Amino acid sequence: MTQTSPVDSPANTPRRSAAQALAAAVANLRERQHAAGWWKGELATNVTMDAEDLLLREFLGIRSAGQTEEAARWIRSQQRDDGSWANFSGGPGELSTTVEAWVALRLAGDRPEDPHMAKAAEFVRAHGGLERSRVFTRIWLAFFGLWSWDELPNLPPELIFLPSWFPLNVYDWACWARQTIVPLTIVCTLRPVRPLPFGVDELRVGALRPEASRRPPWTWAGFFQRTDRVLHAYARRPLRLLRRAAMRRATEWILARQEADGCWGGIQPPWVYSLLALHLLGYSLDHPSVRAGIAGLEGFVILEDTPQGRVRRLEACQSPVWDTGLALTALLDAGVPAQDPAVRRAADWLLGEEIRVHGDWAVRRPALAPGGWAFEFHNDTYPDTDDTAEVVLALRRVPLADRSALDRGVAWLIGMQSRDGGWGAFDADNTRTLCTKLPFCDFGEVIDPPSADVTAHIVEALAAEGLTNHPACRRGVHWLLAAQEADGSWFGRWGANYVYGTGAVVPALIAAGVGADSLCVRRALRWLTDHQNDDGGWGEDLRSYADRSWAGRGTSTASQTAWALLALLAARERSEQSDTERSEQSDTEQSESVERGVRWLCDTQREDGSWDEPQFTGTGFPGDFYLNYHLYRMVFPISALGRYLKAAP
Repeated sequence: MTQTSPVDSPANTPRRSAAQALAAAVANLRERQHAAGWWKGELATNVTMDAEDLLLREFLGIRSAGQTEEAARWIRSQQRDDGSWANFSGGPGELSTTVEAWVALRLAGDRPEDPHMAKAAEFVRAHGGLERSRVFTRIWLAFFGLWSWDELPNLPPELIFLPSWFPLNVYDWACWARQTIVPLTIVCTLRPVRPLPFGVDELRVGALRPEASRRPPWTWAGFFQRTDRVLHAYARRPLRLLRRAAMRRATEWILARQEADGCWGGIQPPWVYSLLALHLLGYSLDHPSVRAGIAGLEGFVILEDTPQGRVRRLEACQSPVWDTGLALTALLDAGVPAQDPAVRRAADWLLGEEIRVHGDWAVRRPALAPGGWAFEFHNDTYPDTDDTAEVVLALRRVPLADRSALDRGVAWLIGMQSRDGGWGAFDADNTRTLCTKLPFCDFGEVIDPPSADVTAHIVEALAAEGLTNHPACRRGVHWLLAAQEADGSWFGRWGANYVYGTGAVVPALIAAGVGADSLCVRRALRWLTDHQNDDGGWGEDLRSYADRSWAGRGTSTASQTAWALLALLAARERSEQSDTERSEQSDTEQSESVERGVRWLCDTQREDGSWDEPQFTGTGFPGDFYLNYHLYRMVFPISALGRYLKAAP
């Protein structure tokens, strides 16, 4: 279903009390609930989604003039003054994103001599040229004869035959990566070329490709460089029966994982490459799988009317289960009764989204009974631990006639714990790093090891269920303590970044029985208070993933301010409930920090009860791909204000 973005209301200037701000925010959140019970905020990314959508449609022969102009208008609107495109709002220009945007605009008819195109090409050349772009960008160029397939890493489809215990088998990759890699083995074997009526010489500098420089053979880079040459040679003269069998098995693997709405995994990369693979294998545009896949993409389209005309942009993913779980928790934190119709509708919808079948996660946990929740509307085979934990935390606060779904979810979470005591998001023990050494993997995370934020959410859920003494919970706590950074913070894998990680871990440790006056908690709270902005809020720029000096530094945002407040409030509540003597100075500083943070939320709230947040505070791949969850600016401040007022004298 095509969506239209609402027009934001003007910013609010009068000062509100915390109670008034909370009431306005709750009213706004109620209005956003769908009649079926779910919430879904826009999940914004960068223009690679829109550029690659145009390239996909061009390759399939379905690109329309209207779609092209609307997408091109959006892409132009996101260009920075230096001619580049960034990976997140306010971020620096990014080479590969700029290359893809430039090529997409050429498809739309923009001329290379147009000022905005010339500036973009100048930026690309100044940053190493097309030759320094990532492998995935050059794959897209190879589709159209703008780059040679011979100069790209080879991925043989025979990978599909490697057993799960063998290095580099497809289950060594994270779920999002394996569903991308399998169709790419078909694409890179068939090596299609459909020329365009223009070239990309304006973007070239004639430099050596990064992977082309010879590496010492005793390094992983050198080993795989030489292995790639062997694979290219094999691709020219493969064992025909084995190659045909591999292509057939890979095709069956892809088709078996298509979801009811036509998507693959509910995310863009496997979706797009699976469509391309099937198309290249001869599946017509009218084939049910291809037709459903193309039609499903329209449900990820957002159309918005702007003064320059209508723009078209794509979401890389949709997050209704995640958003609904967080929104339900926010309403309950705000004091909305559990019997409220909005709460009941949300709970009923979430219960209906439980997953009861085995997915790829069962390769590592074959004896584990299914359970849990996924992220998207239509991902009916692959729950993730993070969503499951948040849904458990929300639903357990609502009277349920039947708790069996929660019990299954908790049991599944316990069974998905990795050997080291932490939790990854989608798989257990997805920690083999060999595939990260491949020359193919120069973009994004390709494995799913345990992370502090996911582990914290699960520990908090287990503790809420009364399982603080369960071995899984205790091992999770020990994992978190060992993962604390030297400065007292925690790394945030799925949110930006140390503020997110620290904001998640402190409430989890407190819930699991770690004292508010323990050294690990005191160090974390000190880190938070030390990184509070002068205006009273918290913010962290996404550049902290690449440059540690940005940790805890950035423009204040509503979501990040709320994360910090949730940690401070959890520690304050526990200290008030215990008889532990605490430093009066420490208590005073933290109380003042809380008051300043709450005041910032109240003073920056918009008239309609929402908050402005153009900054991206969600993370897809640290260092490469980021997200702006439009509902984060609502649900987390509501939880923070609700818990603040509940704890007030």
